[in-house]
Amino acid sequence: MASIADNLGSVTRRIQKATMAAGRPESGVTLLAVSKTRPPEDLRSAYAAGQRCFGENYLQEALEKVAALADLDNIEWHFIGPIQSNKTRDIAGHFHWVHSVDRLKIARRLSEQRPADKPPLDICLQVNIDDEASKSGVALADIDALAADVLALPNLRLRGLMAIPDPDQPDADLRASFRALADKLAGLRQAHPDAAGLDTLSMGMSGDLEAAIAEGATLVRVGTALFGARAA
Repeated sequence: MASIADNLGSVTRRIQKATMAAGRPESGVTLLAVSKTRPPEDLRSAYAAGQRCFGENYLQEALEKVAALADLDNIEWHFIGPIQSNKTRDIAGHFHWVHSVDRLKIARRLSEQRPADKPPLDICLQVNIDDEASKSGVALADIDALAADVLALPNLRLRGLMAIPDPDQPDADLRASFRALADKLAGLRQAHPDAAGLDTLSMGMSGDLEAAIAEGATLVRVGTALFGARAA
């Protein structure tokens, strides 16, 4: 059975191969280890192998890990799950990034509750790229208005967009979904040339990271390929 360190090496090589095929530098893609349901010991093993960025979906579980791993330097915590209004204070106080902002109310609360001694919170707007009823996220057509409002909030830094395309669609349609997200980010950059940031496309997971990188992903969220299948 492969170790977490072995798996990290395999995923890193996949990213290297994909970036090379796309004519992009490997340094342009960040690997986010999706560590939901994993014990702190697994994260510690990944950290020892060189991983620094970890993504969590469930707030209480994440806060326990943040505390358990507080001795690790330069560890970076990303919140990637749905956000309830009553959870924003803890998210604003304990995370470096939030990928799943999908409404202005949540963005305002994160900005208001970001501790004064911390830098602006890096966020991505979650896009429901395939208009799936079962998924969270903003419709592509509504991103421009939400982005303009979020850019005006003082304690947030809008970095880009996140999406989880339908994994069961044909490869060509999957690539088209990733491309649509990349095109929307390019449009935001044109519309807001003075905005600092707007450099992140959070898209691609264990099964489709190559397609995402080919279409411009700057951050891929990988869980299963690093830690193995989760227990049912």
